[in-house]
Amino acid sequence: MASLQKEASLDDMASLNVFGSSSILSNKDVTRLRCGGFVLALRFNHTMCDSPGLVLFLNAVADMAKGIDSPSPPPIWQRELMNAREPPRITYIHPEFEELYDAKSTLEVIDDIHTVHRSIFFGPKEITALKTRISRTHGPCTTYEAIAACVWRCRTVAFGLHPDELVRFSSAVNGRGKPGLQLPSGYYGNVFAYPAVPAKAGELCENPLGFAVGLVKKGKPEMIGEYLKSMAATMVMKGRCLYTAKGLFIISDNSRVGFQDVDFGWGKPLYGGIAKAMFLISFFMRFRNSKGDEGIVVPMCLPLPVMERFEEEVNRMIGEEANEVV
Repeated sequence: MASLQKEASLDDMASLNVFGSSSILSNKDVTRLRCGGFVLALRFNHTMCDSPGLVLFLNAVADMAKGIDSPSPPPIWQRELMNAREPPRITYIHPEFEELYDAKSTLEVIDDIHTVHRSIFFGPKEITALKTRISRTHGPCTTYEAIAACVWRCRTVAFGLHPDELVRFSSAVNGRGKPGLQLPSGYYGNVFAYPAVPAKAGELCENPLGFAVGLVKKGKPEMIGEYLKSMAATMVMKGRCLYTAKGLFIISDNSRVGFQDVDFGWGKPLYGGIAKAMFLISFFMRFRNSKGDEGIVVPMCLPLPVMERFEEEVNRMIGEEANEVV
């Protein structure tokens, strides 16, 4: 059942990938199913909004679909709220924008055309297995930290990198509601940062999983408004720089954003979330598997030989019986 859902979602995405669509702000597609349900696929330019902002938009559409005159909260544009202050001032270190000069670097960005897409489901058994393994060498950790550390470590092992090659991990951190940042409740623009933490591939792969957990925690600084203002200043002073992609892996946790609660009048969705991963970026989404277990599904995008080694490493990490590849 899950594999059929995966294939359908990728087909829906392909239907949105029309010529010239990469430069437009957004486009939508609705596929009606014979059972009476439907699939809503949405493609948008990330300059418009982030995941919480997209959920605000979807809820606004859902309100109108149910006959409500105006959405609550009303949408707010006001992009100047996230501008760098004048004059710009950098108050934090932002390694995600620092260029890497690594003579041993082999992990380049790979186009999605040369990759395969698969998803890993982490249910209660898998999460318990990970936390039990981590507790042997590390203190308590959150579910996010456990899964993120496992996925990053297994992905790095699968690439078979030189032990001295530098890799980096970023958590996309939501800044809404954080101290020092006053935003209207209907603001749907981008309000997130992706601080990075570096490590040598050998240290990450040869140490216990608790070592990776420690790095994941280190890469999640206390998110306050000042951090976002400093990041904006960095981007201004470095000429609208992008994050350094070489050796980078980003995880965006969408499991509590609210995709699964959007209701257009026919009830909540069987699945709500991102359709697929990209080579550099993966996502956490809430999901119920065919057995009825609630958990986190993690889509991955990797070259086929790397994907096969990745799956083997995950199975070894949490035990083959505890892992389900969907």
